[in-house]
Amino acid sequence: MKKLLVIHGPNINLTGIREPGVYGSETIDQINREIESYCEKEGFSCRICQSNHEGQIIDWLHEAMGNYDGIILNAGAYTHYSYAIHDAIAAIRIPTVEVHFSNIQARADFRHTSVIAPVCVGSIAGFGKNSYLLAVDAFKKILA
Repeated sequence: MKKLLVIHGPNINLTGIREPGVYGSETIDQINREIESYCEKEGFSCRICQSNHEGQIIDWLHEAMGNYDGIILNAGAYTHYSYAIHDAIAAIRIPTVEVHFSNIQARADFRHTSVIAPVCVGSIAGFGKNSYLLAVDAFKKILA
């Protein structure tokens, strides 16, 4: 069974509370259960983790080497300026799909640039929690 690592970045723990018009009203725990269930239905096992700390996210990326077949990453605001996360993704050589709840192109100008996109196999944004499920669908093709 192929294994996916799902990493939620900063402030994702506040999903359901923080800007529900942008991020939805479901809690991250509810969304995580849906991601887990969808992964299982589609033939993947998954581990889901969340951190507000850049270094922890980098550590999880490093630990994924040899342990996971793909990574789904919502790096939150780190998307727009973390060259350290960019470098970690490039170094581990595990297919990584960047996801976002919101359409980052339709938001504040600083959100229009992703410094991690160039080292990801693709980006999915603007579909709320379904961005994660679409990433699972992408991995069905990527890992086939």
